[in-house]
Order: sequence, then structure tokens, then C-alpha cells
Amino acid sequence: MTILTDRGTRPAVAKPSRALQYLPVTAFLIDLSAILIACIAAVLGRGHLGFFDEPAHLAATAGDLAPLLAAGWLGMIAALGGYRADVFGAGVDELKRVFTASTTTGALVGVGCYLLKYSLSRGFFVLVLVIGLALLLVGRLVLRRALHSARLRGSLLQRVVLSGGAAQIDDVAAVLRREKWLGYQLVGALVPDGVPGTETSSGIPVLGNADDLDDVTRLEGIDAIFFTGGSSRSAADLRRVVWQLEEKSIQLVMAPAMTDFSAERVRTRPVGGLPLIHLEPPRWAFASRWAKRSFDVAVTSLLIAACAPLIAYAALCIKLHDGGPIFFRQTRVGRHGEEFGCFKFRTMVVDAESMVAQLQAELGVDALLFKMKDDPRITKPGRWLRRFSVDELPQLFNVVLGDMSLVGPRPQVPREVALYDDALRRRLNVRPGMTGLWQVSGRNDLSVEDSARLDLYYVDNWSMMQDLSILAKTAGAVLSSRGAY
Repeated sequence: MTILTDRGTRPAVAKPSRALQYLPVTAFLIDLSAILIACIAAVLGRGHLGFFDEPAHLAATAGDLAPLLAAGWLGMIAALGGYRADVFGAGVDELKRVFTASTTTGALVGVGCYLLKYSLSRGFFVLVLVIGLALLLVGRLVLRRALHSARLRGSLLQRVVLSGGAAQIDDVAAVLRREKWLGYQLVGALVPDGVPGTETSSGIPVLGNADDLDDVTRLEGIDAIFFTGGSSRSAADLRRVVWQLEEKSIQLVMAPAMTDFSAERVRTRPVGGLPLIHLEPPRWAFASRWAKRSFDVAVTSLLIAACAPLIAYAALCIKLHDGGPIFFRQTRVGRHGEEFGCFKFRTMVVDAESMVAQLQAELGVDALLFKMKDDPRITKPGRWLRRFSVDELPQLFNVVLGDMSLVGPRPQVPREVALYDDALRRRLNVRPGMTGLWQVSGRNDLSVEDSARLDLYYVDNWSMMQDLSILAKTAGAVLSSRGAY
């Protein structure tokens, strides 16, 4: 296949994967199975759990109602866009549509049975809705996980061409290449005055001129075009592009050269036919309010009580190993640059701090976020303490004292903070945390740039739901020990 223009032929991308077309069908079959299982479980549960006093005779009722309920439920999900191809794979929009469709179906069934005076078992009604909603959400999450895994292996990808200025293209390409689970395969770029056969600075093949209408509209074998800005194309030209590509089923995506903004801060508001993107102010101030602090104190108190035996065992292992101090209290920098003593179980030899300068000189690195594998300073018990992050349990007391939070950027030592630029200093707008985005995204395997980017994303886009998500993922990151050293 070739991309044809008035100036000749150009190498074309391969034909898009047809497997993507079956995602809605797969989701439909998963939803159908979930609803049927919920109906069976509701019949069995109503007959044996005894939630209500009167006996239940559901065999005939369920036989008549289950097919109608399943059809109506699936129809409502479809009506609310739950099977649209663009809702799969990312964000909470897909789950919101399924949840809204389920609650709407429940409300309609309840009102309809009341108006028609249909005798419907309350136990069956409650059970089928609760079990069905849970199974639907779990099924969609399992499908999403399978989709992400397939994309990371190079399957089920959408072939994408970026169109716009070279700098804007490189910014967007960096995000799409980093977040491979999104499933976007970059196959080429259109840049102003682009010469086919060359490449952008980020290594993307140039297919043509972004300002030439023919070069855009004659693209073949792709799934989407991302317009990134930076070209001289007018609004009228863009409308013509939309009109000419609509017959090819090529999706057009506007990708502003802005990265690391959460969905909660972005609002799109069309005004007079002009789509305006509104960005809410950074949300770091909300991370310092009473709700997060109250949550920290309550959960930390429970964790201290639950982990008391493990804390005692770790302390005994450290003491018996070399007779040195059990705890290591290091000066760290907290919110607004205030220093505090950060508690940890000692995992290194007693004179570990005096060896830092020598190790940095040997490795040729500076002090910023200094970490190394096979650190010779780590003791034998220190290795398993670090592997499972047990060494950080004493920081629970820092959380109670208000020096730290359960979730936030990791606290750094003063010599590292002294190397911060203006952007990194934004990390100090919130309390440092025991865990954070970097820990559930690779921990010490991440580069310094990625660690800093994740910390700044957390500071600017904080939300309580994000905190809960990070805490839920932390257990898996700790147990897998990925990146822990």
C-alpha cells in the first residue's frame, strides 16, 4: 500500500489491526455473561439466604424476567455509549457509563414494576443489581487489563500520524512512547515544509508537509491523525480535512502540546463552535487540608497496631546482626522546606553516610536522588528489609507527628534539595509521603527525570481518589519487589 500525493508515492504504513473492531463485541459478551451470572446468583441467594420473611418462589418469575432484564440492561449500556470504540482502554468514562446504565436500569425496573403492580421479589431485585453491577465493573477492568497487556506486547495497536510543528510533535510523541499501554503506534509525521524520507528529532519518519492539504487527506492505512498545533493550517482547512477523511474512518484527534494534566483539571467547553480547553489551577493546596490529614492519622494508627509484631521482629533482627542502633534518624526536607528527622530501620553499616562521597565519585553521579544497586553499605537483614519496604515502617510515626503523609513525594535530604531547580521545588508544596506515584510506577528502576515528573504530576493534580489508588497499588509494588534496592 502507498500514500499517494501529487508529488509521487511514499512509503505507507501497514493496514490497521482488525482485532480492534472486535473490542465492543467482546465487551458485550462479557457484560451478557455477567448479567446472566448475576440473575442465577440472585435466584440462588434469594432462595437460601433468607433476607426476607416470606418464602420466595422465583423459578417462573426469574425465567420470564431474566431475558427482559438482560436485554434492557445491555440496551441501556449501549444507549449510554458503553460499547463505543473510543471508551476502551483508559480513563474512568467507560466505568461511569456502565455504572450509570446499571443504576438507571434498576430505577426503571423498580418504577415499572410499581406502576404495573408486578410482584417482583425485593431480595432478587437487590441481589441481581448489586451482583450484576459488581460483575460488570470487574469484567470491564479485566478486559482493560488484557487490552493493556496486549498493547505492551505490540498487539491491538492504533496506527497514528502526528501533524504539526516539529517541537509539538516531539512533545506528544514522548508521551505516547512512554505510555505504551495507550496503544498508539507512531508511524509517521507531517511537519511544515516536511521532506519525505527525513525524520524528526525524535526519530519519527516524515511523510509530508503538514500545511499541504493533499499530504494530509491522502494518508492511507492509519487509524488516527493527531493534530498537535504549530502549523499554519486555518480552521477552514481543518474542516476540509475532516470532511475528506470521514469516508476513510480515520479518527481525528486534537492534541495540544500540554502534558501531565489530570482529567479532573481539564474541562472542554465549546463556545460559538470554538472548543475551549479550561485548566483548573494546580491542586496542591487541597493536599494540605484537614480531610487528607484526618485520613492519614486514622489509617496510620490502624497500620501501627497491625504491624506491631513485624516492627518488633525487624528490630530484633537488626540488633542481633551487629549490635548497632536499631533506628536510623536522618534529616529530611518536608513541606515548605522545613527539615525533620525521618525514622527508618537501619539497613546499612553504622558509618554509611561517610561513604557516600566516595561512592558518588566512583559512579560519576551527583547527589540528586542518589541510589545504586548492590550497595556495599547494606547489611544482611537490611536487604530483606528494603526488598519488602519494611525499613520504612517507622515512618508511620512521622505521619502521626505531621512531618509526613501516607502518600506524597518521597522526602529528600538537604544536599539533594539544594540541587533542585524551580520546577522541582514544587515538590515541597505538599507533605512528603511514605509511598507515591514513583513507588507504584517502577520505584528505583525509574530515571531521575521520570521520578521527578511523577512527583510533580502528583503535586499539581492531587486528589483523594488518586491517594486511595496509590495506596491500593503500593501493596502489589512492595510484594513484587520491583525496583526495590
